[in-house]
Amino acid sequence: MLAGKKVLVIITGGIAAYKSLELVRKLKEKGAKVIPVMTKAAENFVTPMSVSALSQEKVYNELFDLTDEAEMGHIELSRSSDLIVVVPASADFIAKTATGQANDLASTLILATDTKVLMAPAMNVRMWENPLTQKNIKILYKNGIKFVGPNEGEMACGEFGFGRLAEADEILKEIEGNFRDKKLKGRHFLVTSGPTIEPIDPVRFIGNRSSGLQGGAIASELVESGAEVTFITGPVHLDPPHGSNIIRVETADEMYDAVHSSLPADAAVFTAAVADWKIKKTAQQKLKKQTGNLPAFDLTKNKDILASVSKLKKNRPKIVMGFAAETENILENAKSKLMKKGCDFIVANDVSLGSKTMGGNENIAIIVSENHVETLPKMSKRALAKILVEKISQSFEEVDV
Repeated sequence: MLAGKKVLVIITGGIAAYKSLELVRKLKEKGAKVIPVMTKAAENFVTPMSVSALSQEKVYNELFDLTDEAEMGHIELSRSSDLIVVVPASADFIAKTATGQANDLASTLILATDTKVLMAPAMNVRMWENPLTQKNIKILYKNGIKFVGPNEGEMACGEFGFGRLAEADEILKEIEGNFRDKKLKGRHFLVTSGPTIEPIDPVRFIGNRSSGLQGGAIASELVESGAEVTFITGPVHLDPPHGSNIIRVETADEMYDAVHSSLPADAAVFTAAVADWKIKKTAQQKLKKQTGNLPAFDLTKNKDILASVSKLKKNRPKIVMGFAAETENILENAKSKLMKKGCDFIVANDVSLGSKTMGGNENIAIIVSENHVETLPKMSKRALAKILVEKISQSFEEVDV
């Protein structure tokens, strides 16, 4: 997949810079041509000689070097590669890029390029959590720059949290994903994500712990595979998947309407944790506490979005995948839900207390279809998304035969 591809690797300053050497080695093993660029700060942690030895290429580090400009101008350097990877991407470099600075070779390359850019951040946990850094990340994300990591763990400074550089193999997988065959090009996918909230009164609601992370990961994988994605999301704090058509909703009724108005679609993936019930009559004023009395809520069922799409006679997607959040008898409940809803796949999750599935970064899943059950080990939600998108792609091949 990487054989013959030209990857420009920008190494910025930070203790994690030494890990970039492992990535360079792995890229070379895969047959990629690596063009290394280093910032002055990076040279405090790794030497240009070691980077050059591993890449077997000249290291570029000066913006106004007459020899370099004569051989390959910085504008050409920024556009001659198939992908630009920044590893590690320091807080300083992310800030410079987000504000459009171009005062060294590395930042100039990012500003001048029309090539895709992947950044692997690495920094102290407090720097990563700082609102200014998060603002810069959002700016870059909205401008099409993708990120891998950072991971959670212990850092060189002794603190613990998010900020560790993603492992070389993780970064390599993201790089390979950039060159993946766009096998879903021309397909329209519908993805629901996050929770729904059902109002009790103007300030209270019925809701759940869904973060929307799994749905977002699936939508991102679909976009990277070339699909057109309509992403219908309940209230979450995550940035929506870049490149998808975003529809924001709050209640189950709003999600139902958004789903059906977005059809037809080639496939639908229902990851949203839709509330089963709603208040029959929402109070127009805030309910007040009354001594000795508790409020009585008259509940009614919400519309079943998954079943309504699975059982369509017209405009039913070729593939319908639902999710089942279970706390007990997970496989039995998943099989029952598959039959009741009429979908093609059910992805069952263990969301019992202590599992940290809802709101967490990892998932434990069982994929159930009419004739097959596949139990998967614990993995990141992004890794599960890759497996599910591949499963759907294979199903298309079977359906289209």
